[in-house]
Amino acid sequence: MNAYRSHTCGQLRKDNVGETVKLSGWIHRKRDHGGVLFIDLRDTHGLTQCVVDQDSPLLAEVEKWRVESVLTITGRVKDRFAGTENANLTTGEVEVYIDEAICQSSAEVLPLQVADGDDAGEDVRLKYRFLDLRREAMHKRVRLRNNIISSMRRRMWDQGFQEFNTPILTASSPEGARDYLVPSRLHPGKFYALPQAPQQFKQLLMVSGFDRYFQIAPCFRDEDGRADRLAEFYQLDMEMSFVEQEDIFNTMTPVIDGIFKEFAAWTGKDHKVEWLPNMPYAEAILKYGSDKPDFRNPLVISDVTDIFERSDVTFNAFKGIIEKGGVVRAIRAPKVGDQPRSFFDKLNDWARGEGAPGLGYILFANADYTEEGSVEADIIDALIKHGNGKTKEDYKDWKKMVGKGPIAKFLSEEAINSVCARVGAQDGDAVFFICDMEAKAAKFAGRARDKICDDMGVREQGVYKFRWIVDFPMYETDEKTGTVDFSHNPFSMPRGGMDALNGDPLTVIANQYDCVCNGFEICSGGIRNHRPEIMEKAFAIAGYDRAVLEKKFGGMLNAFRYGAPPHGGCAFGIDRIVMILAHEPNLREVYAFVMNGAYEDQMMGSPSEPTDQQMKDLHIKVVQPVKVEQAEKKTA
Repeated sequence: MNAYRSHTCGQLRKDNVGETVKLSGWIHRKRDHGGVLFIDLRDTHGLTQCVVDQDSPLLAEVEKWRVESVLTITGRVKDRFAGTENANLTTGEVEVYIDEAICQSSAEVLPLQVADGDDAGEDVRLKYRFLDLRREAMHKRVRLRNNIISSMRRRMWDQGFQEFNTPILTASSPEGARDYLVPSRLHPGKFYALPQAPQQFKQLLMVSGFDRYFQIAPCFRDEDGRADRLAEFYQLDMEMSFVEQEDIFNTMTPVIDGIFKEFAAWTGKDHKVEWLPNMPYAEAILKYGSDKPDFRNPLVISDVTDIFERSDVTFNAFKGIIEKGGVVRAIRAPKVGDQPRSFFDKLNDWARGEGAPGLGYILFANADYTEEGSVEADIIDALIKHGNGKTKEDYKDWKKMVGKGPIAKFLSEEAINSVCARVGAQDGDAVFFICDMEAKAAKFAGRARDKICDDMGVREQGVYKFRWIVDFPMYETDEKTGTVDFSHNPFSMPRGGMDALNGDPLTVIANQYDCVCNGFEICSGGIRNHRPEIMEKAFAIAGYDRAVLEKKFGGMLNAFRYGAPPHGGCAFGIDRIVMILAHEPNLREVYAFVMNGAYEDQMMGSPSEPTDQQMKDLHIKVVQPVKVEQAEKKTA
């Protein structure tokens, strides 16, 4: 028999009744029932109820041991008394009567409860993460993560991919975020960078002829913390040679589809897995206000700029913005006509809280002018008074869609009908409007779309909706400098190759794509630029001259001069996939060890101050930022 256990704490069944067993684990709970002491003993496999009889010589000693102390017990397996079985435990039909007990390690008073959830704040949970991880929910999520990664590896191996490990200490590379730098002791004044992604190395593996690469890759980005972003994260990174975009999709869609179908019922509720047709980036931005839309939200954004430009629309607040190059976006909210006024007021208040002047709307209804005194008749009277050129006789036996609300009075009957037709409005629908410059309008309309959806309670449940977003722009204009820069990954092949780079850079489409699921970007990738002359031109447009290109990417550029295959790939964020499958809104809930939102590890005490000797060895010194008041005194 093993020195510590013959069985795990989740293993005993009725078949074991009568056996003498040895178990080891943590004291989960203690209960004193009239001198009989019950101990729930827990390990990673489960929980077993153990009993110390009232006449046992162990009773006085065991009573002193606190919860979360580690025990090894030897005892006899017995049936539980009728009516005391616990159907929630796999071991719930039996219990172990303790004959011997050894306290392997005693626990101090706990800073947070393990057996029962409490409201311990994140700082306490992360400082005592080893205790937090003992909780059943955290234990399950960490195991889920392990199982998902194991499944990913198996599925990639089954498709003929080889697993590689690429360097952690490497050179800086423009991946859209700040690098973490590591000073070199042997090369004073020079720094390594922790990889934001193994981009160049995996492309070099394709140049080396390995054809199919994958890695569970650690990545590091010095970005501000938020719920769905960490400084250190992991991705399922892959690359393939001699492929086009659809080959990547056909290879990786079954992998991710299989992962989600395998673990969809992890929470005990089945979720459907649905893949929607590919969608161009421009369409996603126009219709959903985001390049990572949640397609469970049925609301769609429409462009109605041309309608508000018409002469029979007198809403000058919008017209002034349109004249400066702005746009008007509309969001149809079906069947909200019976909502109280507070529904619309709360949305208006929300918009103001987001920095917008408000969220104007029109509420549509079928008008029957024969119903004298009706709200619809009053609206039509107002339209006639407003000067739409109609008379009451024109509305005899007339039934049409009319609008009411803060914006409706500024639109003619024809303009209201045009809006109605454009967005597909029906009786009882509302249409909300956003007006701003195009990029800002899209972003705010996307947020408004989600807010309206949630207030209506119409977001589809019980489904994972996936879609590949394609045809990303290669370049964008920097809002601060006005210069042209890469929009996303600078290593993507422009669609059309060199010819595409001879025109307006802002019209160039990249062979780049993302995979989105339920409002999260879970993957980004592209068909790579493997031609040195095209890469030089692409980087020159973004302001990188050849000398900079050679200095920063000389290794990969040089490799391309010796025969590079067409290749492409992508990387799926493992942490976000686990977060979605675990139904957790925060990435820190699906990691074993993680830093807080300020990127501090309160358990290990990092980041920490280096010693003087360490600084001397690295030939560096720390210059603390000057506080504002100190700077003002110096300038005075």
